[in-house]
Amino acid sequence: MLVVKAMELRKIDDYRWEVPKTGQMRVPGIIYAGESMIDSIKQEEAVKQVANVATLPGIIRASLAMPDIHWGYGFPIGGVAAFDWETGIISPGGVGYDINCGVRLATTLLTVKDVSGKLEELVNAMYRDIPSGVGSTGSIKLTYSEEKKVLKEGSKWALRHGMAQESDIEHTEDFGCMQNADPEMVSDKALERGLRQLGTLGSGNHFVEIGMVEKIYDEETARIFGLFEDQVTVILHSGSRGLGYQICDDFLAHMAKNINKLGFEIPDRQLACSMIQSDAGIRYFNAMACAANYAWANRQILMHRTRELFQRVLGTGPRNLGMNLVYDVCHNIAKKETHLIDGKKRTVCVHRKGATRAFPPGHELVCDKYRSVGQPILVPGDMGRASYVLAGTEKALAETFGSTCHGAGRVLSRTAALKKSRGRSIQRELEEKGIRVRWTGRSTLAEEMPEAYKDVSQVVDVVHGAGISKKVAKLKPLAVLKG
Repeated sequence: MLVVKAMELRKIDDYRWEVPKTGQMRVPGIIYAGESMIDSIKQEEAVKQVANVATLPGIIRASLAMPDIHWGYGFPIGGVAAFDWETGIISPGGVGYDINCGVRLATTLLTVKDVSGKLEELVNAMYRDIPSGVGSTGSIKLTYSEEKKVLKEGSKWALRHGMAQESDIEHTEDFGCMQNADPEMVSDKALERGLRQLGTLGSGNHFVEIGMVEKIYDEETARIFGLFEDQVTVILHSGSRGLGYQICDDFLAHMAKNINKLGFEIPDRQLACSMIQSDAGIRYFNAMACAANYAWANRQILMHRTRELFQRVLGTGPRNLGMNLVYDVCHNIAKKETHLIDGKKRTVCVHRKGATRAFPPGHELVCDKYRSVGQPILVPGDMGRASYVLAGTEKALAETFGSTCHGAGRVLSRTAALKKSRGRSIQRELEEKGIRVRWTGRSTLAEEMPEAYKDVSQVVDVVHGAGISKKVAKLKPLAVLKG
């Protein structure tokens, strides 16, 4: 295997750092980060991963990383890379194991005073009614034939079964369905894992959060998104569960076995890949779409259940609650997109791993309601600080293939977080801040402690300052269910 050495970073401006093109790199690397972040980023293996991705065939312009960058499998988390559709590669490591792990934000007509006496009951109801944790299963039991319909239809399957509103579909990226999904490309083992996990939260950093709009930065965009100060909101973070994990695992194993047949060297076996137009590349792309559709259906069903439990606990109806989906974005995906590159339109495969689409005002893929202001971007932080709503920009389309950050980004491994939390009560610390929390896994709260993550406000300041997305609103957590 060829070796790509860790690179020195060259400052481009206040928000961008270059990994210079050297050795086998086909393009440079560009990392979006502030001055206060860069020293810790330099210590990460993730910088080397940015350089590694730059060696892959068909890569266009640069290997990119957002300010929430940290080490991942093959590609860094926070990584973005576009490959020519005809001559480039597709890599499961550039998508991740949790295909279409993503976030949706729902607003309500309620203010904090409307729920202040019911938060304990609401978070307990979420803990009771929303299946969470490793291997959790839900009340939806699918047959294989029905599961394949979920894989083809995505969110629209939930709509057909009375678990969605038409506006939910409109306000979901790709309308909750990648059209190239082919269930025949999904292994029996992956199908088996997906039979009983639809409508479940999962474990680790997956969560449902009741919050409030703490601050508005852009009044007009916030109005169009349906946001106002002191408003009660719900953020939901989950993915494709065991089905998506298995699809990634299946194709990584196949591609790794055939590394020597690629016709080029890769610096890390975790970058196992296939040419997009090869049989393996097409099969992975179509299987990945199945997992993406499963994830969108999963989050839609979780939101439906959340609507129901809010109505039950608060003793109100759907009209008075007014829980509406602002948007649903995915974080781990490879998309066939058209971008203007060197003055010409080119079809590319954009890998976004721990990164979010950020399309600008006027873009044809932004739904009608938001086209005048740009696509909503949802950036959750840790459970003790804040989350943000942003909007897409033209500069993102020009510089990052319409991409931006996806969250805070870890600074401590799960093992390091467990060690740092010893002797502390994370639950009590959060409650002292007025945040109620429930969790399923034995070590979840310690692994997900706020200090395990970067300060999301610093991450958002970078992408806002760089102009690849703009701040719309800041949200504050009130109650959190962790997987």
